[in-house]
Amino acid sequence: MHIQILPPELASQIAAGEVVERPASAVKELVENSLDAGAKTITVTIEEAGRRVIEVADDGCGIPAEEVPLAVERHATSKLYSAEQLFSIGTLGFRGEALASIGSVARLTLTSRTEDSGAATRISVEGGIPTAPQQVGAPRGTAIRVENLFYNVPARLKFLKKDVTERRRIDSLLTRYALAYPDVRFKLIQNGQAKLQTSGNGDRRAILATLYGVETAKQLLEVNAAEEGLRLSGFISPVAMTRSNRREITFFVNGRWVQDISLSTALIRAYHTMLMVGRYPLAALFLDLEPATVDVNVHPAKAEVRFRDPQRMFSFVQRSVRKAILAYTPVPQMGIAPPALWTERPSAQSGIDPAWKFSREAEYQGTGNQGLDASPFSTSNSQLPDSQPSIIKMPLLRLVGQIGQVYIIAEGPDGLYLIDQHAAHERILFERLLAQREANTLTSQNLLQAAIVHLPPQQATLLEEQLPILQKFGFEVESFGPNAFKIRAIPSIFSGSEPAAALKALVEDFEGDETPLQNKLEDRIAARVCKRMAVKGGQTLSTAEQESLLRDLENCDSPRTCPHGRPTMIHLSVELLERQFGRTGPR
Repeated sequence: MHIQILPPELASQIAAGEVVERPASAVKELVENSLDAGAKTITVTIEEAGRRVIEVADDGCGIPAEEVPLAVERHATSKLYSAEQLFSIGTLGFRGEALASIGSVARLTLTSRTEDSGAATRISVEGGIPTAPQQVGAPRGTAIRVENLFYNVPARLKFLKKDVTERRRIDSLLTRYALAYPDVRFKLIQNGQAKLQTSGNGDRRAILATLYGVETAKQLLEVNAAEEGLRLSGFISPVAMTRSNRREITFFVNGRWVQDISLSTALIRAYHTMLMVGRYPLAALFLDLEPATVDVNVHPAKAEVRFRDPQRMFSFVQRSVRKAILAYTPVPQMGIAPPALWTERPSAQSGIDPAWKFSREAEYQGTGNQGLDASPFSTSNSQLPDSQPSIIKMPLLRLVGQIGQVYIIAEGPDGLYLIDQHAAHERILFERLLAQREANTLTSQNLLQAAIVHLPPQQATLLEEQLPILQKFGFEVESFGPNAFKIRAIPSIFSGSEPAAALKALVEDFEGDETPLQNKLEDRIAARVCKRMAVKGGQTLSTAEQESLLRDLENCDSPRTCPHGRPTMIHLSVELLERQFGRTGPR
């Protein structure tokens, strides 16, 4: 094969792949251009997840009429004039590739007017080929409309995700930039509906309230630290508010959203010993430093940076976050009794303590008052009622008690069982919910007062897709304004639980792999609701509640794991106990 020069249009499409990977990439480039232009209002309009239309309009300084044709050419920029400036970049854009890249894989229309110009200038680009500019009427600022993204690159179009996924990426992007630039009014319109709108009054906590709800915003801890040449500001979650992955950890460096492993690691290290394994904080942090001490020219999409002194950055972030956590952590007060983990030992009495009765003892024949000698652990059919199967799915357990307000101790025929009360209750609720759904016996309980839930835009988009499934499970949920939902009823089996918490649990980290339910959407939704509604670790259960939980777990089809595959119980056999106590020799 002979070496040859690629045609300009093909080279342009290849280069565009480095900058424009998906609709969210195009939105990011256009929004950053608007911010560089000094815009105070940015409106983003999306149709069909950005495949059909992406429009970004701002009230920035605009582009002079004579420079409009240059703006859509490759490597044309007003932000960089010499190689030396690469080491002190103070703008978000500088490569001069965004508009040309987008124009090579879409139909792009640019309309711009400066304040001192009597008319706006409009130019169109289709497949990398610009048309002649023309004069039109338009307000000051710039509006860029992108239509039919990747229409001439079908391979790239084929690899885009589902619409709901692409919309969530755009939601997440605008959410982050709204937090980073609180003095700019952002508005996001998806398919004619307003998904995000900020006031631009400079109050970050007010934006957090818009995104996550007032209660969540109140709980977030403020970070404000500075030392020579460095400043860190923003918000972090308290130790009681966590997520199952790092998706809600956001870092901006000099106003630029970056994905830096070392910064995320520094944040997580600051929470060392305070969070459970596998849990992560929520954070929106903004690091400002001298432009000369950070290199932003290491990634085509400008998503990564390189610090001149990475160890100093790591240490500064870790110290600052740790200090903020400790500053807001209440000091334990002396003289206040801790939660009661232990109860008094029952007084001696004749017979067997009721707490030691077998959970299914009443179901067996011939036990009477024979005490423990007539053990119901026997699996012979003569001791089982006619309705009982000959195969027992799990051994019958005798309640011993609760330890640490987390685990239930029970005795079985072959040793000791430690039962995780939360995981066990998850399994019970999950099977009960699915069984009622299959039998069409699900009933709903109307709430005395409808619960209102506010979600971030990307989570609201996901929840909207799941509303029909929620209906099948007995939830009555309806939209209640931008990113808000009203809960009118919940399944009867969850009566007494907090409905808002269940709804939030549906969308929190929903993309995570929930083996073995990864490909079963309805079951995953049921499992998430049950996880939130189940009793928690640290919750004291009465003897009757412990007995009831054991009985319900015995009736489950899969009692040994929760719906997500985590074990509900640990078995310590009699043989193991005897070896541990040295009663038998090692085998």
